[in-house]
Amino acid sequence: MAQIVAGDERVNEKPILNAWQMKAMDANRYATKKTIAQGMLDIALLTANASQLKYILQVGEQHQFYKLMLILISLSIVMQLLVGILFVAIGSLNINRQKDQTAAIILNDIILVVIFVISVLNVIISGFGIEYSSQPLRLLEQHAKTP
Repeated sequence: MAQIVAGDERVNEKPILNAWQMKAMDANRYATKKTIAQGMLDIALLTANASQLKYILQVGEQHQFYKLMLILISLSIVMQLLVGILFVAIGSLNINRQKDQTAAIILNDIILVVIFVISVLNVIISGFGIEYSSQPLRLLEQHAKTP
């Protein structure tokens, strides 16, 4: 480490990294932060799907599309868990190493496809009218009590 004399005191100066080293370190840090952010979004969607699953199970067979919704929501949750596992795998890779770069690219492509499928599933789920209000449940309970 070089020392610079400034007045009467010596100041330690860190070695200056070349542009390639700075870029490589920043790329790995960026990739890690990106993986964490995607994981947080996955958790948010997982929470929404869990809420939808709870609703559909409460309504039960009385829901017009009960079986379809149950299958789609369950499939979405399972695929999100798969993406979570892949995030852990890709997060452990160091993209500064050539061997890990190839694996990271492949895993990233797989994650992209699975997330696209999850998005399509959730658009379909939304299209079949999952309600977050408890009012439909009250209407069903009232309907069952009337003679």
